[in-house]
Amino acid sequence: MTTSYRIAEAAALLGVSDDTVRRWVDSGRLPARREGGGPAVVDGADLARVATALHEAPEPGATRGSSARNRLAGIVTRVVRDTVMAQVEIQAGPFRLVSLMSREAADELGLEVGVRAVATVKATQVGVDVP
Repeated sequence: MTTSYRIAEAAALLGVSDDTVRRWVDSGRLPARREGGGPAVVDGADLARVATALHEAPEPGATRGSSARNRLAGIVTRVVRDTVMAQVEIQAGPFRLVSLMSREAADELGLEVGVRAVATVKATQVGVDVP
């Protein structure tokens, strides 16, 4: 199953403007294709590769000016399955999230590299820092 995204969807997932994604397509940084003369689309696996390279991990202890919400939309960048469990990595803007779940759940959700996903975080303690 191949997942593809329109330019605006790709931009939203990467946290950049539509124009930036178009420039990346024009320069060859992000491959795109047109289906049947329609709008340009980007393959999910290519988008995941760019998402992973785009946002490097922040320095330890570094904070941003705002607190992230508990629902982080992003794109699956890696899935590792064994016989019982799955490790799923999601790039949500500058945030890399890793979830451990049953393999059955990952299979039922169809989690593969390039698929759009929303990570929901629930914690008993949430720290908020302001630089």
